[in-house]
Amino acid sequence: MNKMIILSSLLFLLLGCTKIEDSYPYDDTVQESWTTIATQVSDKMIAGFWNESGYFNNAINQSDLGFQYWPNAHAMDVVIDAYLRTKDSRYSAYFSKWFEGVKIKNGNTYYNVFYDDMEWNALTILRLYEITKDQKYLDTVLLLWTDIAGAWDEQYAGGGLAWKKDMRYSKNACSNGPASILAARLYRLTKDENYLTWAKKIYEWQKATLYNPSTGAVYDNINGQTGNVDMTTLTYNQGTFLGTAVELFKITKDQLYLVDAQKISYYTITRCIDGGNNILRDEGSGDGALFKGIFIRYFVDYLNQEGIDAAYRSKFEKFLVNNGKIAWTKGTSLPTLFFGPSWAQPPIGNSEITAYASAAMLFEGLASYENKL
Repeated sequence: MNKMIILSSLLFLLLGCTKIEDSYPYDDTVQESWTTIATQVSDKMIAGFWNESGYFNNAINQSDLGFQYWPNAHAMDVVIDAYLRTKDSRYSAYFSKWFEGVKIKNGNTYYNVFYDDMEWNALTILRLYEITKDQKYLDTVLLLWTDIAGAWDEQYAGGGLAWKKDMRYSKNACSNGPASILAARLYRLTKDENYLTWAKKIYEWQKATLYNPSTGAVYDNINGQTGNVDMTTLTYNQGTFLGTAVELFKITKDQLYLVDAQKISYYTITRCIDGGNNILRDEGSGDGALFKGIFIRYFVDYLNQEGIDAAYRSKFEKFLVNNGKIAWTKGTSLPTLFFGPSWAQPPIGNSEITAYASAAMLFEGLASYENKL
């Protein structure tokens, strides 16, 4: 996907709360449980976007039957979330169909010119393996990992994974964060120390090159030819670096990873926001519409960890719930149940899979965390 072109509207950061004790001036109640809402939204996503050829269409209700590789991974992640929440076989029935379908639509291969696109799909396919123990999924993940690891070189920027195979000088947060998460999860699965070495190596390179430890900002990319760092902050990059910190904390129990996770989270919920609603901001249509949901996925994983400062946990949970309330009460309308790039208003026209999957990840995340709220 083309993430080198960033809309100028993303270059400004809206300031949010600056005091940890600040509270959100909103009623955080909704009429239905998050579990009920998640089921409605995830089921609507499947009904509205699923193509019987084994993939998710670009837009709802057959208004765009096109295929994009990386959004399909996130749409399937929603189906996996729904299955893990319900254990309902009507969700798992899509697993193998999707696995075969995306390969065919991607040119009869799981490889791609974009390293990050392979990483997203590898993460999703690894989840399928963890659920089913079907070796075909793990075999595919390992093939993808071998190709992904080849993106590392130290000729440009002293290390890091390239974003695109014909642009090895471009080292992006989106190609390093997901790869480190993948390596960490492969370590937890296999106990092969090589994967842990990779996870730490990628994380440390990104921390030294594309991260501001004083603020928690994760920068978009470095041009290895010029040394120029693009300091744009995007929610999905915040999310995957957060996710890496959480994965490494799970493995090592090193509190320094939780320190990083707290800074990354706090920066995101105070700086990457729609200040009028105190929710994650609109980052545009297309690829950008997916970004918020990716952050939410790893944000919820972080909140599930022990050892988070109580004041920060309270603030983070209020922010999470407020996003859900605004998205449900302002970001859609019945009976269409469409979602767009902004969680504060319904979309104009049809809903894209990127925007819809992002909202579905929000509600599945809330449903999975509901008993702790």
